[in-house]
Amino acid sequence: MSEHIPGALARAVRDRAGNICEYCHLPQLLQEAAFHIDHISPRSGKGPSHADNLALACVTCSLKKAARTRARDALSKELVPLFHPRYDRWRAHFRWSGSKLMGRTATGRATIVALGMNRPAIVAIRRALIELGRSMQD
Repeated sequence: MSEHIPGALARAVRDRAGNICEYCHLPQLLQEAAFHIDHISPRSGKGPSHADNLALACVTCSLKKAARTRARDALSKELVPLFHPRYDRWRAHFRWSGSKLMGRTATGRATIVALGMNRPAIVAIRRALIELGRSMQD
């Protein structure tokens, strides 16, 4: 996140996302680290700093995604596009199974693994949120 994103644009991205990571759906609330404004198509690939190429991402999803736009699906072994928050529908690619995410598609499965979307810490956070009566958004 070395390039400065103007404050108004960053606020618009956060508001559009509802302060929830647009990849793993972790809420910013109660998280110590501020979420990143992620370039979906990376700057290194000439991805612009426009609202349609920006997504709110938790620190881990942002760092694991890095400049990647594709990953290998473990089931089909194909190299597939990662989930794109502006063009893809989240529910078309992911579903909840308790506190874990499951992929509905090759893109969903590959994104879950590539971004570590079921890492133990986030599963524990989701489980605690569920116990507090907060359902996971999809």
